[in-house]
Amino acid sequence: MTHVLGAGVLATFLTVLCGGAFIAFLRERSLGQNIREEGPAGHRVKQGTPTMGGLLILTMATLSFLIFTERTAQALTVLGVTLACAAIGFVDDYAKIANKRSLGLSGRYKLALLVPVAAVLGYVAHHEGLSTRLYLPLIDTHIDLGWGWYILVFLVLAGSTSAVNLTDGLDGLAAGTSAIAFLAYTALATIGWQLSRTPCVQDTSSCLYVGARGDSARLDLAVFAAAMLGCCIGFLWYNSFPAQVFMGDTGSLGLGGALGALAVLTKTELLLPIIAGVFVVEALSVIIQVVSFRRYGRRIFLMAPIHHHFEMKAWSETTIIVRFWIIAALLAGSAFVLAYLRFDQYS
Repeated sequence: MTHVLGAGVLATFLTVLCGGAFIAFLRERSLGQNIREEGPAGHRVKQGTPTMGGLLILTMATLSFLIFTERTAQALTVLGVTLACAAIGFVDDYAKIANKRSLGLSGRYKLALLVPVAAVLGYVAHHEGLSTRLYLPLIDTHIDLGWGWYILVFLVLAGSTSAVNLTDGLDGLAAGTSAIAFLAYTALATIGWQLSRTPCVQDTSSCLYVGARGDSARLDLAVFAAAMLGCCIGFLWYNSFPAQVFMGDTGSLGLGGALGALAVLTKTELLLPIIAGVFVVEALSVIIQVVSFRRYGRRIFLMAPIHHHFEMKAWSETTIIVRFWIIAALLAGSAFVLAYLRFDQYS
């Protein structure tokens, strides 16, 4: 338990401590954000704000994690998936800066690069003894996807990275919402670790929860989630409105990859859309907008993703961010309750 707290506190401290120097480093090299011309007019003042702040988040999270981890296969896999997704985002960010435009890698290339990452994640999950069954919490039943589960792993990873990336449009929105999601996973993994250490006093079927590979794997996942939580909080020191630095695709794809990998290895794939509910709504708003415009020639929202819709309705950026954080907290709390009630089913 102290490892979890230590990782979170150290990650926050390191991110705040090193953030100023890191931003200065980005400014010296003119690594600034290119703002979309079709975006809200008020965002043009953000042109040139240092980007690729995800490098700070992931460097400090990795350092904190490596100090406190017991280096279990599951946790190291989550770290590897996170860094791989961040590397894809880094290439995207670099392309935008080099070409001096707001467009980097195309979506199809990003998805293609995610295929081997998802394959490794699925392989490790299978090797670690995780089943291909999914628990449906609201109807209290399981479905076995068989080989289809590996397709689900890819969809979870692709969906989580894309959704966080789309949410990263307001100062502090993606970082704060991610912090809430990582807090939920820190709690889920920690509770799972504690319950797996509780000996059964009756028959095996009455046990509350048994970790897939014992205490160390669950504790390590909690350490990783806490490190990511701490870095997101520390990053908000510089990313809150008005932002001194943006996380860029390096950060958003890395955070999305981390959430997707945690969902797969904690067997909460179907809870992720609730834990990361704000990200899901942001992604759905874009899908709805595109489908509606192409099919019917009209837009449902004033602008997508949905946080821009509220900007166009004259909500202040701070109001949107705080309200979205509140919604994220309510959704993450609800998902935690659903998981806690039947922890024995998520394995």
